[in-house]
Amino acid sequence: MEENKKNIAIEVKDLVTHYGPRKILDGINLTVKEGEIMIIMGGSGSGKSTLLRYLLGLGIPTSGSIKLLGEDITNLSTNEMFELRKNMGVAFQGGALLSSMTIGENVQLPLREHTNLDEKTMDIMARMKLEVVNLGGFEKLMPSELSGGMIKRAAVARAIVMDPKLMFFDEPSAGLDPVVSAELDELILRLRDVMNMTIVVVTHELDSAFKIADRITVLDRGHILMSDTVEEIKNSDNERIQSLLNRTPSNEVINADEYLSRLTGM
Repeated sequence: MEENKKNIAIEVKDLVTHYGPRKILDGINLTVKEGEIMIIMGGSGSGKSTLLRYLLGLGIPTSGSIKLLGEDITNLSTNEMFELRKNMGVAFQGGALLSSMTIGENVQLPLREHTNLDEKTMDIMARMKLEVVNLGGFEKLMPSELSGGMIKRAAVARAIVMDPKLMFFDEPSAGLDPVVSAELDELILRLRDVMNMTIVVVTHELDSAFKIADRITVLDRGHILMSDTVEEIKNSDNERIQSLLNRTPSNEVINADEYLSRLTGM
């Protein structure tokens, strides 16, 4: 299928969100095509984690819409969202494996929650997904017996056990050494190429982002600075984007009145 004819898997329009009185996301517009890897980047406080939270349907925005696979999740009932989540996989930053269960039991959790499969079938499916992430034969181990990189791969196996159409990663390379991080990058690319998943990755790791991205969206203070290919992002003349890419500190000019207002609470 030609690139410009691909269907839209994720569509965000005019998204505005608040934490209490504080506006976090301000008019976000974003599309992700089927089979695409979209990287969400930005500095601390830019809103990237908040955007991921709302993409997962974990909050009700102040205004705007979020469509996943054609469904506006801001209008779905609890049961409808439950059904849609069967097509979504999430790999959390810390893995979020249950320490009291074996790796195999952790991977089987979505199957137990969403299907009526028998024990033998669930066992086989869990083993198959562990093979995909190069953890074949590790299903009897406990999370405490795995390294950090292995825990993250086990979390991916759990996230893909139901063959979701959408896959979300939250800082997948955080805390990993360069070799393990590169292996995880290759795994993400395989999920796109072999399983035809649409993937959204929130990360601050530039090397990983440049390696796996089809497109990169750069957030800053709740706004999208740019959403484009790796080369276009690298060649951008936007000062804040270049500061992010080159890890240079911001020379922000402080407004004296705003600063005094923050200090006095007035």
